[in-house]
Amino acid sequence: MDGIDKFLKERKENNLLRVLQPADSRKEGKIYFRDKEYFDFSSNDYLGLSAHPMLKDASKMAVDKFGLSSSASRLLSGDLIIHHELEEKIALFKGKESASVFNSGYQANVGIISALCKRGDVIFSDRLNHASIIDGILLSGARYYRFNHNDIAHLESLLKKERDKFRDGVIITETIFSMDGDRSPLKEIVNLKERYNCTLMVDEAHATGIFGRYGGGVVEDEGLIDEVDLIMGTFSKALGSFGAYLASTKRIIDYLINSSRSFIYSTALPPSIIAANLTSLELIKTEPFRRKRLLENSDYFRHELKKRGFIVRGSSQIVPLILGDSEKAIRLSEELRNRGHWILPIRPPTVPKNEARLRFSLTYHHTKGILQRLINDISEASSI
Repeated sequence: MDGIDKFLKERKENNLLRVLQPADSRKEGKIYFRDKEYFDFSSNDYLGLSAHPMLKDASKMAVDKFGLSSSASRLLSGDLIIHHELEEKIALFKGKESASVFNSGYQANVGIISALCKRGDVIFSDRLNHASIIDGILLSGARYYRFNHNDIAHLESLLKKERDKFRDGVIITETIFSMDGDRSPLKEIVNLKERYNCTLMVDEAHATGIFGRYGGGVVEDEGLIDEVDLIMGTFSKALGSFGAYLASTKRIIDYLINSSRSFIYSTALPPSIIAANLTSLELIKTEPFRRKRLLENSDYFRHELKKRGFIVRGSSQIVPLILGDSEKAIRLSEELRNRGHWILPIRPPTVPKNEARLRFSLTYHHTKGILQRLINDISEASSI
């Protein structure tokens, strides 16, 4: 415990100390603090579904029918028919034989990876994969290698050198990366997976609902449903609710029900959340205009910033503005907040050293008019 004060002091001195900032409320792409209104560019409510009346009505009806809590784990008395309805719909949505629901994206990745991989196995993980993936790998006890971000040549060199030394091999990547907003070279990874006899797991948390003809994600968009073995994703972003899932074979799902500690030892998601998740899957199909407008506006925002000389990345609704220095990121964030934009700085260790940034999460509610105002304010605030 002696190191706590030193840790906090160093974080503060290096502009890395995190603090919680409770909001009064959120509504339609805006957030409110002490009765002041801001455009919210830090939310993952990409399609604006979190306040959709159909989701709210579904949750209310589930509360009336089932109560507030599932009150037990799925393997005790917390398992309801609607949990199974959701898993059947997820399997169909993702084009897989079976699916399982987890309580969060973090619990899903930690539970899936640590259950499927063991000592004697090997995992090849993209260097920018989410912390939940890294923690799942560490818990598994498997040997792991991180390949440079989206670097197919580096991944192949690792596979060529290391794969044959181990029993089972797994490649893990996100399809849309949460901090850079870019897309994985999935077809090339599938090719390597097949050549080197590996299982492929993808995290579609930031892709589900946004990419693909039916909103199924990058895997659907690239026609690789049969080639990707494990498709993980969340309900807490574009789908506007909460929880996570894995879609795979019935054999894999049956195994995880009996081996994944984060599934076995967690109280099941409440029925109100499950009902909202069921409804969101229907809305993805019936309201495709939401993802179309979101991606069009994201392309516009990224292009306009590049035209003005800013360093931006990505090819999705996540648009990182790279600033490098943490203090610079904090100053720009504060100046934009003074102008009515809620956007927080992302600093190491969440991102690599010297890559501090403002990460703009665009949503359906951010019109081109709102984005044009933001672009002008970024330009003016950056010159101060």
